[in-house]
Amino acid sequence: MNSDKKITYISNWIKEYAKSLPFSPPSLIIGVSGGIDSAVTSALCAKTGLKTITVSMPIKQNPSQHDLSLKHLKWLKDSFANVETMTIELDEVFKSFELTMTNFDDKLAFANSRSRLRMVTLYQIAQSNNGIVVGTGNKVEDFGVGFYTKYGDGGVDISPIADCTKTDVWNMGKSLGVINEIIEAAPTDGLWDDSRNDESQLGLTYEQIEQAMNDSKSKYYDKYIKIREPNLHKMKPIPVCMIPKD
Repeated sequence: MNSDKKITYISNWIKEYAKSLPFSPPSLIIGVSGGIDSAVTSALCAKTGLKTITVSMPIKQNPSQHDLSLKHLKWLKDSFANVETMTIELDEVFKSFELTMTNFDDKLAFANSRSRLRMVTLYQIAQSNNGIVVGTGNKVEDFGVGFYTKYGDGGVDISPIADCTKTDVWNMGKSLGVINEIIEAAPTDGLWDDSRNDESQLGLTYEQIEQAMNDSKSKYYDKYIKIREPNLHKMKPIPVCMIPKD
């Protein structure tokens, strides 16, 4: 399926899912980071014609990343009449959390907490707008390497691009007309003070991971498995203790 057909298929899927909900019409709530995944997902939501609320939530954000999110919000607003954009500054909220948790100082935990604070923010907005939170995780992150504590993706209602590789997402971004700065930017989760990018954290490029996912004979396969295995628990349903019936 080419990019244009994927765009139509996914936007229709979002619309049909929304129609199936008991509350109607719902609004779609998406965190926008300045990266390609949230840019494409927000544009796909906007194409449904449903009210789409797009939110930038900077926390210690690298200025260049935040600038890209603001440029994308403007592009969305200029391109779609059904889009509402907003910026919610979370720096002070996060600083208060850090001070409260000084006895539990762990860089990775604080990085994950940034995403979860954004998630809480998106659900607050969704609850007050008869909305659902739309995830931005792609196939490589969600089902390949479990690298998906992203910009507000600590928990979502639907995940429209979870069956799309990063290459698919880049190609859809081009077809949708997403600004080139976002398409060409190094992918990053925006959760670290040093602004490290995804590929430097993973140790492989997305193209190399995709190759390994599709070919066990790939020279990158062993490295891919080494990244994947510690994160397998994230890709499984939450374990539930089932009590035997008497």
